[in-house]
Amino acid sequence: MTKEATSLEIKHRKKALQALAELGRKIVEDIRNAQPPKLKIPSRSTSNIIYDRKNRYFVLGPRYGIRSAGSMKQIKKVAQLLCTADFARELIESGKFATLREMYYTAEGWEVGPFHDQGESDAIIEDLEATFGLKRESLGLTPEEDGAAVFGQIVFREGDVTIDATKAGRGGYTIPPTIDDVEFVKCRAKRIIAVETMGMYHRLIQEEAWKKFDALIVGLKGQAARATRRFLKRANEELGLPVYLNCDGDPFGYHIGMVIISGSANLAYINHELAVPDAKYIGVTASDIINYKLPTDKLRELDIVRLKQLLKDPRYNTEFWQYEIKKMLEIGRKAEQQAFAKYGLAYVVNDYLPAKLKEVEGKEFLGKG
Repeated sequence: MTKEATSLEIKHRKKALQALAELGRKIVEDIRNAQPPKLKIPSRSTSNIIYDRKNRYFVLGPRYGIRSAGSMKQIKKVAQLLCTADFARELIESGKFATLREMYYTAEGWEVGPFHDQGESDAIIEDLEATFGLKRESLGLTPEEDGAAVFGQIVFREGDVTIDATKAGRGGYTIPPTIDDVEFVKCRAKRIIAVETMGMYHRLIQEEAWKKFDALIVGLKGQAARATRRFLKRANEELGLPVYLNCDGDPFGYHIGMVIISGSANLAYINHELAVPDAKYIGVTASDIINYKLPTDKLRELDIVRLKQLLKDPRYNTEFWQYEIKKMLEIGRKAEQQAFAKYGLAYVVNDYLPAKLKEVEGKEFLGKG
């Protein structure tokens, strides 16, 4: 592992250990002063989630709650949080990781008692994330599933293993939950095209879009996992690759793209590690539905309600988004990425994407080979 990858890994683990140690010192200090230990937990309620217009993503506001071991209603949660913190410390010091599910079952052996369900243990982990401003992965905790996949001219190193994303099988390189521990060895790509559906991801690979556009093709698998968003963030900042988002032309496709751009309200305490504010949406729009005469479906009542919500969302307060959302409500129709198959399987690579990329980059993409 090179100095760059090692320093990133060490930095995150060192910061996590320092935060955990400070938490422990605070608890000991309270006990020595004959005071019930108290924890200051940032509020994650919707009233404390603020859209930061300067950084262009959601952040937590100044409100917080106090969790005290002096309260009979809170003492178990305080104890569980401290046990979780100690479990994270052991993971970091041993260089190991545990899944959220393993964490939940580990608590079965705690003297303070187990959690009622995994939702309760996940919430405790989120408390630690919000308190420390760290991702759960930095605390040694990962989700069950891996992230999505990437295909293109980039070489990764995981420990002593080097992986070329064009030779990692037809599905490409699977983005792991521990993406911060992965080194970017070499990258010849000039941009990233992230697509919502894995069907479109495989279509772009088959049509060699990665070669034609000098691009890394990333399959989001619907709403992008944290690891996927972290990969996009790192590639954008460390490799200088612009990120383009190609999603379905419906309110949920818009939302999937915007979560990558500006983060989500639920993760306001960690968006600074995940959001890619300069990412551009090049997915299906209401204008595309009209201009390309795409096959469509009628908007459901749920879609209409969601579009009206997006109009009021500060993340969509731009001329582009306001126009496209209102236009979709006007025509009452939505369309999927695969709708371009009406013109042939290769149409999206040969015609649609070149036109979209020309809009954002101002250059022609004539293809290679």
